[in-house]
Amino acid sequence: MASQKLGHIFTKIVFKLLRTNLFYIVLTIIFLGFGKPFIYGQSVPKKNTSNKVSTQDQNTNSNASAKKNDTIKVKSILEGKVKYRAKKYEKFDQKKKLITLHDQAELYYLDYELKAGVIVFDYEKNEVYAGRLKDSMGNYTQIPYFKQGSSVIEPDSIRFNYKTKKALVWNSRTSQQELNIKAHLSKKENDSVYFMKGARLTTAKDIEDPEYFFYVRKMKFVPGKKVVIGTTNMYIENVPTPIALPFAFFPITEKSHSGIIPPSYGQNNTRGYALQNGGYYFALSDKYDLEVLGDYYTNGSYATRFQSSYANRYKYNGSINIRFENLINSERGYPDYSKTKIYNIQWSHTKDAKSNPNSRFSASVNLGSSQYFQQSINLANIGSTLNNTMSSSVSYSKTFNCVPQVNFSLAATHSQNTNTKQINMTLPTFQGSVDRIYPFVPKNGIKKGFIKNINLQYSVRGENQMQTTDDYFFKKEMFDNARSGFQHTIPLSTNFKIFKHFSVSSSFNYNEVWALQTIKRSMDFATYKVVDTKVNGFDSYRTYSVSNSVGTTIYGTFNFGKDKKIQSIRHVMRPAISHTYVPGYAKYYDSYESDRIYAKATGLPVESIYTQYSRFEGSIGGAPNKYYSNNIGFSLSNTFEAKVRDKDSTKTEPKKIMLLNNFNLSTSYDATADSLRWSPMRLSGGTLLFKQKMNVNFAATLDPYALNKAKTGRINTFNIDEGGSLFRMTAANMTINYTLASSKDDKKKKNVQGSKNGGREDDLFGSNDELNTPKDSDTKSEEDDDGFSGFYNAKIPWDLNLAYSITCSNNFNERKIASNSLMISANTDLTPKWKIGVSTGYDFVRKGVTFTQIRLNRDLLSWNMSFNWNPFGTNSYWGFFIGIKAGVLKDIKWDKRTQPDRTLR
Repeated sequence: MASQKLGHIFTKIVFKLLRTNLFYIVLTIIFLGFGKPFIYGQSVPKKNTSNKVSTQDQNTNSNASAKKNDTIKVKSILEGKVKYRAKKYEKFDQKKKLITLHDQAELYYLDYELKAGVIVFDYEKNEVYAGRLKDSMGNYTQIPYFKQGSSVIEPDSIRFNYKTKKALVWNSRTSQQELNIKAHLSKKENDSVYFMKGARLTTAKDIEDPEYFFYVRKMKFVPGKKVVIGTTNMYIENVPTPIALPFAFFPITEKSHSGIIPPSYGQNNTRGYALQNGGYYFALSDKYDLEVLGDYYTNGSYATRFQSSYANRYKYNGSINIRFENLINSERGYPDYSKTKIYNIQWSHTKDAKSNPNSRFSASVNLGSSQYFQQSINLANIGSTLNNTMSSSVSYSKTFNCVPQVNFSLAATHSQNTNTKQINMTLPTFQGSVDRIYPFVPKNGIKKGFIKNINLQYSVRGENQMQTTDDYFFKKEMFDNARSGFQHTIPLSTNFKIFKHFSVSSSFNYNEVWALQTIKRSMDFATYKVVDTKVNGFDSYRTYSVSNSVGTTIYGTFNFGKDKKIQSIRHVMRPAISHTYVPGYAKYYDSYESDRIYAKATGLPVESIYTQYSRFEGSIGGAPNKYYSNNIGFSLSNTFEAKVRDKDSTKTEPKKIMLLNNFNLSTSYDATADSLRWSPMRLSGGTLLFKQKMNVNFAATLDPYALNKAKTGRINTFNIDEGGSLFRMTAANMTINYTLASSKDDKKKKNVQGSKNGGREDDLFGSNDELNTPKDSDTKSEEDDDGFSGFYNAKIPWDLNLAYSITCSNNFNERKIASNSLMISANTDLTPKWKIGVSTGYDFVRKGVTFTQIRLNRDLLSWNMSFNWNPFGTNSYWGFFIGIKAGVLKDIKWDKRTQPDRTLR
């Protein structure tokens, strides 16, 4: 009886015809009322009066192979309902108070979830047992899966007391973020503390056969908080290494915590030994943090870095990076001793457009010492080293949704040339505008014709311009040389069509400039230098100009027949003629005595030797035109397209190919000039060849005028009249970019990491990564190996990028090739885990190899290994890196690299 289920227990009662005898009636009543406290029948009573066990939802399925899902509730013993099911059988023993489940067993109680091959639930002792099953081959299957809240354990077997919260676990397997743990014996003390013995810690995905692990003899594990370990040895491929720790602490949490960042050891040939990238991490809040890092060298050089990231969901996010370095070369007292201070500030900020559609704030700042990226002691960013500009912009704009719409913005901009150390800055720049107004458009809103298309706008721009160098950046001299002013612009324009095919546009532009500083120019005859004296005070000037243009589109098709390989060629021409009239404003020009010595030598009166200038030179709007101009411009753009017979005979329609994407010609004629009225003709074009793999662009400048006999300048005589050609080519250039790859899917993704510090987005100049070390996303995971199963696919993915550039200079018939270079970048996957890349080039003018880099990367599953080598040049160096990918163990690495052999400037 005890080995059967409650629902299968039946009490057989044989009914006989009762005699009308009082004795038997009384005996039956006594037996039924006081004889046995439990009687089981075929019908389950609606209410069970038992104070021990009550069964609910007992469903019997006639199919023995179907799963059963039962729920029981034991009063005064269990704290909630117990749900269970199993594939093979479910056994409920009321006397022993045991529930036994076999084969694909599942048990759910409170917040516990247990799945295993065998489960025994002893609700009298408040214990649960779970273990594995053996299959027909003798292998263990159905490993227990135990989950409480968010904590998951997968042991070989488990014994758990749900009252005391204690448990014994054999060969437990658990994952905490990136850390996988397997322990021979684990003891669960309570809901939040585990003690483990003989544990393995690793970030490898295969916990049973990891490529590396840390063997821990004793460990305390608090899920979601921390792991504290005792004596630990590192094993690689199950081979012990001499790397050992007496103890260690691993914080495991989804929230950031403040803590010390241990430094790494380094060495520099000129500055000695060093501790690098050590400091402290401040977890200030969920919205922002701060990381303080530093380097120190034994010769006294040091560096500090402050890095902070911040974010407010659906509002904004950004980061700040401030770097300062005090560099000491050689030793005090030696002739090559020097001391330099360099810095760099980077700030990026992005505002979520959904937070407020009518206002925007953004920042992209990169400023500092011009030589920072060339001299930094802890930075090897090749892209930034080769770049010679830094720029910044911080702006705020707002839109007022009225009729007409009004916009305004405030911005601060910065542009810095790292070669000349010249800095141009605007602090601030104000811009305001009123949206376009059509005063003659009727209520139906149709704009058609000359009158109805008349529109006008208004815009104002105010700037405070400063020009300085590194030495005076943000010092008094920088602000003393500032120039401020406003520029107002009102364009009035319209457009219409004539003769159905010609588009005409006409505009009248009014411009007014307010200057808060002007200049007064004079000649210092003691030194013979021009001196500009700054004059503070309000001054202004007003100008206007008129422009008109007319253009059309002409289509031409040349048919050769459908039986030809080239069936037709389509030529599209877009000619345009423009006219611009700008009056002269000589009244805004003054003069100064410029050359007294020349006047005395020639016998001319001193008063007649003067040079004119405008006091508005350098203002926000620049100086107005001194002489009026009446300029007529001509331009012609062309595109050529062909229809060719498709090689695929099953296709009936011809294939379209582009012969020339563009072929443009432009020139102008100044009717008011006294000589050289025609400007040089500018010719440019481009096309795609070889199935759009080769991009070819070319440009040339053609001058119609001849040179003087000394070949030092142009004369007002056409070149053809001097016995030459119609045009004289003064400059030409061509660029060719060619990309080859094993297939379209094998093309490499370009590295854009260095672009934030000013590098190229391709790899023609090598890797742009700041430390030239691989990131987690650089290497494919095991699941991305296209089902690799022991034999390498004969198809090796590769790509090849070629870039060729040539520039010719012929202004004075020197026929000189100014630049002529070829750059090559190649990448390939030798195996699914080995990647190699090469970037190099050759300069045919200087006859030397350009920047060269060799890149090698090995995916070691849980590890990454890379080697970068720049064999020669001013940036020659090599770097080797090997480290664990996972962020929780990112400090376990070896990074060895030499500083580039740079010349301090």
